[in-house]
This record gives sequence, structure tokens and C-alpha cells, in this order.
Amino acid sequence: TRSRGCDMMDHTMTKNPDSIPHIVWPAETLRQAEREAADSLGLTLFELMRRAGEAAFQLARSLYPASQHWLILCGHGNNGGDGYVVARLAQAQGIAVTLLALESDKPLPEEAQAAREEWLNAGGVIHAADSAWPDDISLIIDGLLGTGLHSAPRASVAGLIELTNAYPAPVIALDIPSGLNAQTGATPGAVIHAAHTLTFIALKPGLLTGNARDVVGRLHHHALGLERWLAGQNTAIRRFSAAQLAGWLPPRRPTSHKGSHGRLVIIGGDRGTAGAIRMAGEAALRAGAGLVRVLTRAENIAGIVTARPELMVHELNGDSLAESLEWADVVAIGPGLGQSEWGKAALRQVENFRKPMVWDADALNLLAINPDKRHNRVLTPHPGEAARLLNISVAEVESDRLHSVQRLVKRYGGVVVLKGAGTVVANNAGEIGIIDAGNPGMASGGMGDVLTGIIAALLGQGLTPYDAACAGCVAHGEAADRLAARDGARGMLATDLFCTLRRVVNPDVIDLDHD
Repeated sequence: TRSRGCDMMDHTMTKNPDSIPHIVWPAETLRQAEREAADSLGLTLFELMRRAGEAAFQLARSLYPASQHWLILCGHGNNGGDGYVVARLAQAQGIAVTLLALESDKPLPEEAQAAREEWLNAGGVIHAADSAWPDDISLIIDGLLGTGLHSAPRASVAGLIELTNAYPAPVIALDIPSGLNAQTGATPGAVIHAAHTLTFIALKPGLLTGNARDVVGRLHHHALGLERWLAGQNTAIRRFSAAQLAGWLPPRRPTSHKGSHGRLVIIGGDRGTAGAIRMAGEAALRAGAGLVRVLTRAENIAGIVTARPELMVHELNGDSLAESLEWADVVAIGPGLGQSEWGKAALRQVENFRKPMVWDADALNLLAINPDKRHNRVLTPHPGEAARLLNISVAEVESDRLHSVQRLVKRYGGVVVLKGAGTVVANNAGEIGIIDAGNPGMASGGMGDVLTGIIAALLGQGLTPYDAACAGCVAHGEAADRLAARDGARGMLATDLFCTLRRVVNPDVIDLDHD
């Protein structure tokens, strides 16, 4: 029987296949980019639509080979055009097709109209959107709404979306689930809950953050033959996954020593919150920090040292903090810090530290009260803390996570990590990273403390603040993903991540436990 402890850990694959690109395009630029790409290769937009329909048809056949009756929902835009192509190809292969189409007073786009005519010329039938559904539908293709959505779907479309979600058949969404905002990941109204989404040409931010995790299902990508053109383009937004860890974390030099990998001081752990600072300290060690000093309440020292003797633990006071700031390469402050005078005094002393810092938890809440702007900090707010820092509601933060993280950088400087499903990282150079790692098991106490320790450790190992934040978030999420794949998400503890974190931050090591 295989051991389930830290000494024997199953190797698991990341959620996304290597074919998913790491460049992400702002949704508002995609239509123009599509035209430029087609023109540069001598293609028509209709040819790209045919390629999209062919890619979707092939994916559906490979995923659901036994399905013999497809329901295809076509909107009044180019997503609907993709649906008409899928319908024609499916019917030609002997699959029964029921196609429902939204009608409008406005004409269809030229390409979608051509696809519709090909469907009709092939003997296809178009049913009204409110037609009754056959009882034997075994697959639904969603081509209702595309990337241009900015508000809630109108009532008639919302009713069709809700009917789709209630029907006992899997859904494949074309380009993006209908009702999902392609830029923000927000869902202002009804939205398709897809089992699979096949996005075309380029990734859109809204597929990776916000409510996307609830509705996209498994994400697939097809470049429609535009790979070479796309390779020559560049955007400020990147998707970061475990595949990139080796680039951030190369093997260590054989002659390295503990002083080579960062001297960290981590500050926090007021009365009743010793666990927070202990988790941050151990996470820093597990992520490769050379030396970690913890400054906390005197009554916490014995328990922390007993649990993790490799940590150097001292009572936090003015003298110990001054000496530690002189000694340290990196400071992390906030886990369990509290908002009493004890924590406030420490933050006042730390805020003028000129070396890299990580601020989390109550350090952020105190920053919201007395805001300032500094460029040597990594701030790691969850949506509630971000709302306090921006003096807005959590709903406003979550309605556009990319815009919110940019606002935080503009107001507070440095690097900001907006945590959540599809964590977003930004800096004052305009770079934005979306973290494609992590799972719902991480919705438990202490996970943020662990992330603070990881990012601080990577700063101490010489990564830039932006790279340390991105790599730290990926390592944090990948460690949790390996645990979830082994034991499930529910019941995951923050300290469970220590078992897999060491493997994750050593991407050059061959995993001998691979099944």
C-alpha cells in the first residue's frame, strides 16, 4: 500500500494542457487582431469561421463520440456563425441536429450569414429559440453570445441559458460561455455553465479569473492556423502556470550556502494568532529561504520553536525589530499582526525599510487607514482587503479584477497580488499576470499566511518583486492542486501544502513517485 505522507507523494498533472497559450489578449483588441491576422495570411474571416466550426466539431466528436443528437444554440453574431458550421458538419456525419436560433431586426454579420446559408443549403432546419426541445438531446453546443457582452443577457436569452443549464446534457461553449464577460470574468446575469469551452485564436482574461472558474469547465484552445502570426505579437497580460516554474527556479549552485538564499524577518502573531506567523515562517523555509527569523509575542516563542525548530524566534520589541531590519534582506509583515498599538508600532518602524517587503493581512488593513505609496512592497490583498484599500465594495472589486489590481498599483505602488479564483498580479510597469493554478480547497484559514512566506522566500532568493509574486502564487496553487488531485479539495489545510510545496519549488527534480 502506498504511503500517503509527505515522504511519498503522487505526481499529478496541472489542470491545463501545454497547448493552452500563456499570452492573454485584452478582449477589446481581439476583433481587430483577428482581421489583421487574416489579412496577413490572405484569409477571409469566413475561412476563420469555418476553421473554428471544424475545430469545435472535432472536439465534440472526440469528447462525446457516442452522442447522436446535438442541440445547437445560435446567437445573432459570429458565435452563432460558428454554431451553423458545427451543425452542418455534424449533420453530414449522420448526427441528428436540432438548431435553435435567436432572431433580430439587425442583419447577421457577413460571415455568420454565409454560414447560415450553407447550413440551409445543406438541408438544415432553423427552429425558433422558444421551440420545444426533443427528449433525446445528448450534447448541447453553445453559440449564443460572444466576447462583446458587457451587460446581463436580455430576458429571452436568459431564459434559454437557464433552460440549458437545467437540461441533463453536457455543454460545449464556443469561444466563451454565453453570459460571461470576456474581459473581466464577471457574470452580470444568466450564464452558461459549460463542461468544456473551446476558445479561438487567443485567450481572453475573462476565461481565467472572476467567475470563470465556475462556468468555463475544461478550457481548450485552437489558434485556427494563426500560430505563426500570434507568435510575433505581444501583450502586457500573461497566464502563469506550473509549466513556467523551472524558468523562475533553476537548480541551485553546488557552492551555495544558507546566506545565499535570503535572510528573512517575518513579523506578526499577536495574542491568539501565533499559528499565522508560524505558517508564514515555515512556508518561507519550505520555499527555499536560507534563514528565517520570526518576531512575535513572547508567549508564542516556545510553541513555534517546538513545532519548527529551524525558525529563529524572538520577542517583537523596538530593539529586536531594529536589529532584525539591519540583518534582513527581506521583511514580511502582517500575518496575525492585529490592529492594536503593538502591531501599529511595528508597522511604523517597518514602513521605511528600503529592501523588498511583503505586506499582508492586518498590515494591509492598517495601510488602508494610513495610505502611502512605495515601490519596494508586494501587497497581497484578498477581495475584502482590496475593497478597504480602494474604499469601494467587494462587489466592485470583483466586477473587474484586472482594473481593480491596476487601481491598487496606481494608489499604493509596487506589486499587488489580488487573491482569489484566478489571482491577478500587477506592477507599475503595466505587466499583468493571471495565475492559472489553485482550487476551492484553498478557501480555508491560513492559506494567505503560507503565500506570504512563499513570496518572501522567493524575494530572498533574488527574484524581482513581480516575478516573486507570480512564481509564489503559482507554486502555492500548484502545491494545492497536487493535494486536491490526491485527496480532494474539501478539508485541505494550509499546513498540508508543506508536503507538496517542496516538490513544486524544485521543478528540476525527477518525481520518482510518478504513477
